[in-house]
Amino acid sequence: MQRFGGLWKSKRTNVIECFDCQRKQEVSGAATSTICPSCSAHIDLSDYKITTSFSRSIRTKGEVHVTTKGDLSSSSVRCQRALIEGRLRGNLDCAGTIVINTSGKILGKLSASEIVVEKRCEVHFFRRVRVNNIEIRGRMSGEVVANGMVTIRKNGVLEGNVTAKAINVEKGGTFSGQVVVGRRALQQTELLPSESPNVSEPPEGSISSLARPLPAT
Repeated sequence: MQRFGGLWKSKRTNVIECFDCQRKQEVSGAATSTICPSCSAHIDLSDYKITTSFSRSIRTKGEVHVTTKGDLSSSSVRCQRALIEGRLRGNLDCAGTIVINTSGKILGKLSASEIVVEKRCEVHFFRRVRVNNIEIRGRMSGEVVANGMVTIRKNGVLEGNVTAKAINVEKGGTFSGQVVVGRRALQQTELLPSESPNVSEPPEGSISSLARPLPAT
């Protein structure tokens, strides 16, 4: 593993939130660590580049880059942003954006503010993906729970069940699976993940089960 900088252009200052007490503070974009002024916890700000097999925990307000030869199998990685070009078998919790630019099986549990599945990528998620917004430009299979929007771009494909506030399938995109749309349905799914949505209820949530892929028109 090597520390990595420059994946995203550094800002002069960044606003970060303490992992432990959630106190926000402004820090220099060049800093590699800081101390929380409220609870005195150490906060790592470093960027990490994973180039080989790696299984240790990471907790940073910086960026994590898994290269094409990298293999991240840690049970706990928390970061601000992430770029996945290699293997991801561990769990990843990202406060910002996760960019998926690889093909294959993703065994770990992902949660993020935003996930982008890039063009020419074909990924299968074994665990439920929790996200605010997700944008699919390539091919993805797996279950998605989104607090906001699920967007399937032109030529993008999503196969799997979706629970979201809204879903947008652009012309040329394809969705296949069961979809539950609406704030009330999302809350029910979050509280009762093992139960099927109640199809008799929804003025505020609608349910559609698709036996075949649905292309955008």
